[in-house]
Order: sequence, then C-alpha cells, then structure tokens
Amino acid sequence: MQRFACLREYAHRIVEITYIGEEFMQLDRTDRKLLGALVQNGRATQAELGEAAGLSPSAAARRQKSLEDEGILRGYRADVNLRKLGLAATVMVTITLDSQSEEAMAAFEAAVVGSPSTIRCHLMSGRNDYLLVVRAASIEDYELIHRQEIARLPRVARIETAFALREVVNRTVPPRLFD
Repeated sequence: MQRFACLREYAHRIVEITYIGEEFMQLDRTDRKLLGALVQNGRATQAELGEAAGLSPSAAARRQKSLEDEGILRGYRADVNLRKLGLAATVMVTITLDSQSEEAMAAFEAAVVGSPSTIRCHLMSGRNDYLLVVRAASIEDYELIHRQEIARLPRVARIETAFALREVVNRTVPPRLFD
C-alpha cells in the first residue's frame, strides 16, 4: 500500500507541472482553475474567469495575460463541427517513408503541410514514420484524397488507412491537469 500511495503522490506532482521549452512551470490551483474555465469556454469574460478561479476580474485578466506571456496559452480557436460542413469521415493514415534520413523526413514534412485534407501530422516511433489525421466527406472522397494528395507526397513507401467509426473522446487538454 505504501508503494501505491507514493505512486499517486508522484502522479499528482506530474499533473502540476507544465512543460515550457526546456523548463517546467508549476501551476498553482488558481491557475489550473483559470485554465480549466478557458478550456471549457475560450470566450469567457474576465468576470466569468474570475468567478471560476476565485479571483476578481482584474486579477483573472492579469493571470490570463501571464499564462499567455509564458506560452502556456498559445491562442484561442473556434471548435468547428466538420461533420456539419460535409467532412463526416475521420481517417487515420499511417505513412512509412522509404528512408528515415533527414532529407527524406524534411521533404515529407514540407510537403504534408500543403496537403489540404490533412488536419494533423505526427512523427511517430515504432513501425510507421508518420500518423496523419485526414477529414473527408466520404470513403469515395478519401479515395481521391489518397490518390491526389497522400500518394503524391515525397518518399512515401507505404500507406495504411483506418476509418474512425465514431469519436469517443476529443480533448485539447487532459482533465487531470485541472485536479
């Protein structure tokens, strides 16, 4: 039991640390409450943020500005329902390059940025080199994307595709950060 208590304490300390460049910044409970309120509603007023964090509106504004200056808050974005815009299919595409040389990876990464259907691209460890998240209107639409965008990316040796049946979780921040 002692060991599990130690692990819980260790996990709790990890939650309180946020990565900034090469340094970690420890957030207090008030900052975590403020971040939680902003994650729920990026358009919250200073009064709403202050209420959520137990601060006056001006103190909430100062803390929010500090989080922006530290690079923790990198911006504010709209949460767009792509299904309502006709992009109902979420496609996970794994890519293996013909080489893992710097030149091959740089060429692929420079080209994938221009792929208009790709919404995310991650360099991966393991068997595949990259994971792309692509949005398409349908399976037929993805076939065109596959032929006209993905298969034309430089240095691609293998493409594997999986279609998401349903989105279960979609978060920008893990909730444990706000505990």
